[in-house]
Amino acid sequence: GLFGTVWGILTAFWAIGQQKSSSLAVVGPYIAEALIATAVGLAAAIPAVIAYNYFVSKLKVLGKDLNDFAIDLEHRIEREFF
Repeated sequence: GLFGTVWGILTAFWAIGQQKSSSLAVVGPYIAEALIATAVGLAAAIPAVIAYNYFVSKLKVLGKDLNDFAIDLEHRIEREFF
């Protein structure tokens, strides 16, 4: 994603330097390549962030449930044995 974008822009600037022209015909293909790399990166990153946040929220709930269970168990043990 990001590397492909930087590479595409770098290549576009290199083409401008080689052609001594900044016309759309010179830089257009390289800019398109950079935008495709950006789109592919976003297509991978957005679902990954959504999945990450989903699992983090599930782990927080699980952690709270385990903590509640530990507190309940501690209270039962105290009532039974002490």
